[in-house]
Amino acid sequence: MTAAAPHDDHADPAPARGGAGRGPLAGVRVIELAGLGPGPFCCMLLADMGAEVLRVERTAQVGGGQAIDRLLNRGRRAVAVDLKHPEGVGLVLDLAAGADVLVEGYRPGVAERLGVGPDDVLARNPRLVYGRMTGWGQEGPYATAPGHDIDYIALSGALHAIGPASRPVPPLNLVGDFGGGGALLALGIVSALLEATRSGEGQVIDAAMVDGAAQLATAIIGMRQEGAWADEREANLLDGAAPFYGTYETRDGRWVAVGAVEPQFYAALLEGLGIDDEAIEQQNDEARWPAVRERFAAAFRTRTREEWCAALEPLGACFAPVLSLDEAPGHVHARARDAWVPFDRGPVPAPAPRFSRTPSRIGAPAVDPGVDSRDALAAWGVAEDRVAALVASGAVGVDE
Repeated sequence: MTAAAPHDDHADPAPARGGAGRGPLAGVRVIELAGLGPGPFCCMLLADMGAEVLRVERTAQVGGGQAIDRLLNRGRRAVAVDLKHPEGVGLVLDLAAGADVLVEGYRPGVAERLGVGPDDVLARNPRLVYGRMTGWGQEGPYATAPGHDIDYIALSGALHAIGPASRPVPPLNLVGDFGGGGALLALGIVSALLEATRSGEGQVIDAAMVDGAAQLATAIIGMRQEGAWADEREANLLDGAAPFYGTYETRDGRWVAVGAVEPQFYAALLEGLGIDDEAIEQQNDEARWPAVRERFAAAFRTRTREEWCAALEPLGACFAPVLSLDEAPGHVHARARDAWVPFDRGPVPAPAPRFSRTPSRIGAPAVDPGVDSRDALAAWGVAEDRVAALVASGAVGVDE
């Protein structure tokens, strides 16, 4: 199969710093009280879909360079504001008065102590959607406890089910921070915006990663309740126990993945592996699974990854090479779909999902805190003399 030439359909050739004006959320204005991980990811999704997002950074970060979430901070303007300064708080409340959404990721009670909690903001703008991103949620005995993705997914039950029999293995921070956190918060925000068009009222969204991680595991929980899932790791259909659903090392030290769950795909896999054994053909005989896995592993070690691609891909065996992050953008399928697009420091995944009429776009790269403060506030309608006074008072930080 010949790869299609890459296009830049999802990248703006002259991206605006604000990232607004295109996509299904064009016209939506969002205030983002800067945090790390899931909050920036949520706001990146909103910005990619056309929302105009203003990122409110801390003045302490001015001149300090980019945070680790630099790529997640793309497509939006940023202003450095001291939220311990009364004029800084007043500025955020004024900005929120003209916004549709505010997103914050502080521990419970922090936004209220700063004067930018839901009651403060909704008093100024009753139609506003106030999105809150936390690990443990706004209440409960763990609510104010410190934690990270791994802790939240541990308490949800999801982490227990992932990894080999010997120990649970963290699935990066994809399940808590990004799937159960930022992505679900974005869904909540869009849902609340839709409801607000009917009711004329805003509301508060409590997005907790511990809740979201559990929700992502709903199908597995259902299987467990139906007696179709053991509570041990590496003892089930989808957790590495089944020889036809897992990964195998190839002769060149690379890896391939097979997911031949259905009988027709299993038959295709056996054909591609050159195995004609009546015992192995008994796909769902769990007692034989360890031996079958060893047989498969020995077979896969006889060829390179690319040789297995050539042998198995034409058979439709639910097979794919395990690509590294560096390899993925160059794969023929990714290139044909323009699934990765050129960006600041290298290719990045194109916005997802795809819209037929109002496509999403990736905005400009993020800038260091304070660089964009004056222009960002001007774009949000703050008068030049007020900006100058805010800078002079220290309520707004600039890096110039």
